[in-house]
Amino acid sequence: MSTSSDMTDQQRISKVRNIVTQAGEEIRTRYPILKHQNFIGASILGFAWTGMIACALAYGYGHLSAWFTIPLIAIFASLTHELEHDLIHYMYFKKTPWAHHLMLALVWLARPNTISPWARRRMHLHHHKYSGTEYDLEERGISNGMPWGIRRILVISDQLMSVYLRPFQMFKMIHLFMEKQPEKERKVAMISQLLGFLPLSMIYYGLCYLFVIFHVGNAVAPIFGYEMLWSESIIEAMPLVNFLAVIWIIPNFIRSFSLQFVSSNMHYYGDIDPRDVIKQTQVLNPWWMVPFQLFCCNFGSTHAIHHFVVKEPFYIRQLTSKTAHKVMKEVGVRFNDIGTFKRMNRWNDYKV
Repeated sequence: MSTSSDMTDQQRISKVRNIVTQAGEEIRTRYPILKHQNFIGASILGFAWTGMIACALAYGYGHLSAWFTIPLIAIFASLTHELEHDLIHYMYFKKTPWAHHLMLALVWLARPNTISPWARRRMHLHHHKYSGTEYDLEERGISNGMPWGIRRILVISDQLMSVYLRPFQMFKMIHLFMEKQPEKERKVAMISQLLGFLPLSMIYYGLCYLFVIFHVGNAVAPIFGYEMLWSESIIEAMPLVNFLAVIWIIPNFIRSFSLQFVSSNMHYYGDIDPRDVIKQTQVLNPWWMVPFQLFCCNFGSTHAIHHFVVKEPFYIRQLTSKTAHKVMKEVGVRFNDIGTFKRMNRWNDYKV
């Protein structure tokens, strides 16, 4: 019987895919309800929205403090990110377009500080083809491959900072991304990427910047002997902005920062063959990352499984992760390679 060390890379990849796929089939046989994928996806979305609305109402009526409301809503919103990811791969309501697109709209409304799911679909499917290369706009856009410092932290914190802080580099990334699009689709792809933040994300960021500027200005100005003079319309709007900050803006800041911190460091960049799924990602789940994992549905522990078996929904990956991790470790997938933080996400040694 041959061991993993005797296998080619493609044989190792096939081994993982076969075992993980079989584990998914076995768990569906054991729990038949798991075969009702559309029902489960819609139910998780309903649960997430119910949780977010309940927390918002409890906060609005004074039954829940902001300190509890913010993390609770962030956790519920993290479920909608996983649903969006599954929807991008057409795992729910593929044959019922109106339900499929309604789910996409609701997951974007729940977590608006990201590009629209329709624009992201093109980027994400492209990511699977060119993961770890300069063409991978999705991961490079959230800081994968950047040296650590204030600039990378800002890019992880705010999607628009990716453009503000490195406009020429982003222009080059988009150009490389467009090069790999089918010629007939390039114009549509370009418009989709340019307008991907409209309108919802721009509303989110406008409110976010207003909230930060207003409160930082009021805190800092008196230190230098000044007083901020705001227009009457801003003063009148701030109670609503403050409420939205607690139930919508800050929870999604925490959720997206956690996700992008984990994702940008579990994907390798720059010195791998994009066809080698074993080297595209690592399993990143050390104990000190538990707070980040809490706000991104255990993404660091389970997302690498998705690169092997794309069509499994996120909740199946959670259920089969123990089996998946065992075989992934056997074939050479790395676990908790913290050195990648110093190597700018390279697989091999790398000096800045």
